[in-house]
Amino acid sequence: MKRTPMKVMTAGTVAAALLLSGCSTKASDDSGGGSDGDLKTDFGVTDDEITLLELSDLSGVFKVISLAFTNGTKVWADEVNDAGGICGRDIKLEIQDTNYKVENAVPLYEQHKDDALGQINLGGSHILAALKQKVENENMLTVPASWASVNLETDAVMMVGQTYDVETINGLAYLQEEGLIADGDKVGHIYVDSEYGQNGLMGSKAYAKDHDITVVEAPISASDTDLTATVTKLKSAGVTAIAITTPPAALGSAAVQNVQQGLEVPIIGNNPSYAPNLLEDEGVAKALEHFYMSSSVVPFGTGNDKADEVLAAAQELAPDDEPNIGIINGYTWGLAWQAVLEKACDNGDMTREGVVSAKNEVDSVESEGLTGALDFTVPGAPSSREAYIVVADGEKPGGLATAKDLFSSPEAEAYKAPAQK
Repeated sequence: MKRTPMKVMTAGTVAAALLLSGCSTKASDDSGGGSDGDLKTDFGVTDDEITLLELSDLSGVFKVISLAFTNGTKVWADEVNDAGGICGRDIKLEIQDTNYKVENAVPLYEQHKDDALGQINLGGSHILAALKQKVENENMLTVPASWASVNLETDAVMMVGQTYDVETINGLAYLQEEGLIADGDKVGHIYVDSEYGQNGLMGSKAYAKDHDITVVEAPISASDTDLTATVTKLKSAGVTAIAITTPPAALGSAAVQNVQQGLEVPIIGNNPSYAPNLLEDEGVAKALEHFYMSSSVVPFGTGNDKADEVLAAAQELAPDDEPNIGIINGYTWGLAWQAVLEKACDNGDMTREGVVSAKNEVDSVESEGLTGALDFTVPGAPSSREAYIVVADGEKPGGLATAKDLFSSPEAEAYKAPAQK
């Protein structure tokens, strides 16, 4: 399929003129949302375009997966624009690199916010924490590339898929279903001492409470790459499994030490913990045979035709970037935004406030099996409690294969997230 190149705004691009708050434009009769009459708009929406902001880590510790996120959003935007746009308007993406640093992200947000309706990708729990009050005050509907459920207290935050706590609950439930852990065991949890890690730990503690499991905590910093002492501590404690909520480099070290120290227990990771470049080291690749990951999206090469179609489009856009499951994450963020924008168009209100209200009406998103059921109508609740369990596999595009298809454990279904009403 021939694709029309997507319009991506960069720092050097002249910004679109800011629409005055409360103005209105005419909704197109052939719009994706099908709205007739006047369409209320304020920021980031012109007669021809809808601008969405991306503040992503394109050069820091999560560079590999963040590049994949942006490639996924680009594929989505291309598809939408090829099909005639949403509400008669093309999608324009404003993509900026934060290097995973708050001191970069905050001024970039201030520089570009008035030209954008919302954010399709905001990378990093600590960056979301720094911007959360601004996002809330300005009704800046934001999809974070971080899934700490504590941030769902903010109505303008739209998390697509499982939160870290739910990921961990489903992951541990899978290990127990497979007989790899049992009630009364000790489970180690290596986590970055941040919202990311603490929310993953919240999940392991919730699961442990239901199963008389003792959680042995092992906090690290985001820059730690040698986990020899950490794994030694967990081995001494007698853990039968390790949950891990860290960047990929820390996972690689933990996996190797798990083998070298003779511990050889299963490791269950949150979705940002893995990157396919870990498989480039033969020793790490071998050690990852003990690794499982709880994922909200399907890997490539598992028979899902839509996933393979999205991958092909991403490789056409960025032929030098290796396949990564983050492409599917970014694409599904686009699908969620599409459902919201179409609802806002139907409502005749594509102001920021109108878009946040439209999000609260979206109880399903068609993804062709790329992710689990999504529902944004329950205040403070995760939008999904369904997981794929995936494993490292160097023979698959993106380095992952499916160990278990979409499921939701009873523990995940019963879990009440901290902001859930």
